[in-house]
Amino acid sequence: MSRANKLFGDKAFELLKDLERSSQTIPAFDDDGVRQVLEEIKAIFEENVAQASSYNSSGDRSLWPLLNYRHAALQRNKRCLLAYLYERSKRIKTLRWEFGPIIPGDIKQALCEPEVQFFNNYSKSLAAFMCNAGCSQGQGIDLTNNLHPPKSLYIEVRCMEDYGKFELDDGELIHLKKNSQHYLPRAQVESLVRQGILQHIA
Repeated sequence: MSRANKLFGDKAFELLKDLERSSQTIPAFDDDGVRQVLEEIKAIFEENVAQASSYNSSGDRSLWPLLNYRHAALQRNKRCLLAYLYERSKRIKTLRWEFGPIIPGDIKQALCEPEVQFFNNYSKSLAAFMCNAGCSQGQGIDLTNNLHPPKSLYIEVRCMEDYGKFELDDGELIHLKKNSQHYLPRAQVESLVRQGILQHIA
């Protein structure tokens, strides 16, 4: 058996391990790695097609073990690639719940174009669901608020940057300046806390 055969699936497994080891919210999409896995899948398939043709002509059953081995390698590559894409899609969904409908620029750079489109479509679907969920009361329900049970309705926060004016539900305008501290309704500022604009002072 060739050395190349022994290395089947290594790159696909490496994709998953790199994603698991990353300390980032979501690491950059590995275009090169995905391309290599797809090329390997194509090469394995073409080798098996050629060898299957030889088997059909000769009836040589000694070809079966290698055919089965290559087929198993192809299926493993496919499962690893799908697992890589599925894990990234889960993390992209989490971004919507943590940061709202706009992805922070540094995180957006890590996504490929189809993933950005996936985020936008998921965001629209979630927004439509939240709007319909509260239609009987005449307004939607923001399910992204209070992702953890609140201990109090108001929290003390420190502004981490010059944000400008922020209007509360009652119409009161708050000027959020860097290093200023405020005591504000948790539900109305939780999204700003998740974005890092405000810092919850414990």
